[in-house]
Amino acid sequence: MKTHTCIPQGALKIVVRSLSAHSPRGVLTYGSLTFPCVLGRSGRRAGKREGDGATPLGTFALRRAFYRPDLLMRPRTRLPVSPLRPFDGWCDAPQDRNYNRPVQHPYPASAEHMWRKDGLYDLVVVMSYNDRPRISGRGSAVFMHVASAGLKPTEGCIALARPHLLRLLQAVSRHTVVEVGS
Repeated sequence: MKTHTCIPQGALKIVVRSLSAHSPRGVLTYGSLTFPCVLGRSGRRAGKREGDGATPLGTFALRRAFYRPDLLMRPRTRLPVSPLRPFDGWCDAPQDRNYNRPVQHPYPASAEHMWRKDGLYDLVVVMSYNDRPRISGRGSAVFMHVASAGLKPTEGCIALARPHLLRLLQAVSRHTVVEVGS
């Protein structure tokens, strides 16, 4: 089952395709921009589940961006943007009331740390996957973020080289959507 969000008519799409059916390597295209990207270690999947390592298939809105103010200047974008703080987290505990929502550490349930040492979340774009409505166990923290060195697979996100993600953020609007195709 593909997940869709309410898409404004005429919205420009970021199109994400993988290089092959189960490859975590892909290509992201937006207008005249084309960048290599990396997807989840399990490829793409329509029936995403928490922890499966797959990037969900579907069309998703771009909700907002976060950045590390100690490492980057505020990115130029038309999306809402906020600086990350050292105690920011994102709940990934399916039974928690804040599942797939931002939280603050220390947090009593399982939650990713958004302020990371590896640089992956120095720049993060929150996508509308499993947020309205949130369904327990369908997956959380599916972001667009900075790729690791060597473009290693993600846990289910879409990752790009930092300069490519910065360039993409400059180009998108509040009505841009991401389409992860099969």
